[in-house]
Amino acid sequence: MKAPLDLKDATDQQVVEWALDANEWAYRDLVRRYERPLFSLIYRMVRDRERAEDLAQDAFVKALKALKTYRPQYKFSSWIFKIANNVAIDHLRKKELDTLSLDGPPDETGQLGPLQIGDRTESPLEEMEAREIGSGIEDAIARMRPEYQTCILLRYVDGRPYEEIAEIMELPLGTIKTYIHRARAELKGYLTEEKE
Repeated sequence: MKAPLDLKDATDQQVVEWALDANEWAYRDLVRRYERPLFSLIYRMVRDRERAEDLAQDAFVKALKALKTYRPQYKFSSWIFKIANNVAIDHLRKKELDTLSLDGPPDETGQLGPLQIGDRTESPLEEMEAREIGSGIEDAIARMRPEYQTCILLRYVDGRPYEEIAEIMELPLGTIKTYIHRARAELKGYLTEEKE
């Protein structure tokens, strides 16, 4: 079967069906649709570009191998983000890493800059203060357990609703709300510590 001309208008569920019929172009389209968002989530959790690329590739391999387990009544994005989240958390647990970044990809030297808070109309002093605040928030989030980090990232960086976070993390909605509440309290505590 040839790729349909209107592939960009196809739903994720349609593309999954085509992929299940062993259409290579459908696999490529799923990767094209989700490579950046998955890499972004994993990268913010592990703070290492090469490791994030490897883990994102692992997540795609796992997802594509398990594609027949996807149930179309659920959002495909939630299903694949759940796999990516699990891959990243497994890595963090194995390596006992405690770093996290809310930054975008690293600059040309491969280094991460501090979290940017503010707008382009800031004075140099205001910009410096915003960088310090962003760095403090980033450090505080890095101290949290991986489940709290994931909840905070998905909710406040990716803007995902609580229900989707629950699907991604395979946890009850109430647990997600509790995690976010506790993570915010922890974050506030860590930031208060830094000021003292």
